[in-house]
Amino acid sequence: MASSPDQIPGQEYDYEALPSNYGLGHNMLAGAFAGIAEHSVMYPVDLLKTRMQILNPSTGGLYTGLTNAVSTIYRIEGLRTLWKGVSSVIIGAGPAHAVYFGTYEIVKEMAGGNVDDGHHPFAAALSGASATIASDALMNPFDVMKQRMQVHGSVHKSLMQCAKSVYRAEGLQAFYVSYPTTLCMTVPFTATQFVAYESISKVMNPKGEYDPFTHCMAGGLAGAFAAGITTPLDVVKTLLQTRGLAQSEEIRSARGLFNAAAIIKRQFGWSGFLRGMRPRIISTMPSTAICWTSYEMAKAYFKSLSE
Repeated sequence: MASSPDQIPGQEYDYEALPSNYGLGHNMLAGAFAGIAEHSVMYPVDLLKTRMQILNPSTGGLYTGLTNAVSTIYRIEGLRTLWKGVSSVIIGAGPAHAVYFGTYEIVKEMAGGNVDDGHHPFAAALSGASATIASDALMNPFDVMKQRMQVHGSVHKSLMQCAKSVYRAEGLQAFYVSYPTTLCMTVPFTATQFVAYESISKVMNPKGEYDPFTHCMAGGLAGAFAAGITTPLDVVKTLLQTRGLAQSEEIRSARGLFNAAAIIKRQFGWSGFLRGMRPRIISTMPSTAICWTSYEMAKAYFKSLSE
């Protein structure tokens, strides 16, 4: 890779950060590209995860495993259903990931995470947590609509129709009732992911040179680890975001994180908090690699413009 005018000879830039002569706009464009690529490719697995997490006794037996879930969808609704609601993530993921990566780069630079010597787990955790707080504020309504369109037998056919229906029936709060729970999940998820990612990268690539193989392997392993330990909170989030479609009055009246968790424990026991763990891990591993690979691809393109 050729050096840019501001780059010190012989020094490679950390591939998680654009050079200093690149502005926030380039970071956000690269992040938007990464977000759309990640969510679009892995969307069918995300839909399966939602179906497996829904606490609906009438359909619970239909989605007890990945193979069973795919077979049921193919038999009853057709495979096109696996992409139902994808418009919500395409429209929402671009701006949300633009905010995510823009915030990430700013906070990481301020926290000293771009210094080329040593290990910086605190900077990685802080920048990742800050980024997810900002991006989730934008993405949460789209995530609510996505899951409303993903559930079995959903009457929502389009993003606008879903938004209007949810707003009329439950008000604006329905789009943010899960936001505190989402943050409780995504902040530790992102912090854990970035700390694990940086740590694994240091072990696999101690010289800190750009290596796509290391990038994919470290990202996938870090994402899988973080996804596994935060699955219980993801189940709680799904209950809150789809409560308006539930048959159970108890679920329909769920008020927040602790109340939703109590409902899950009461109806399904401790195992209820692990529903959808396999598809969550399976989707997170490649999606992490896709996200960072796409982000790096976009950054490489921007760098090539000045070479």
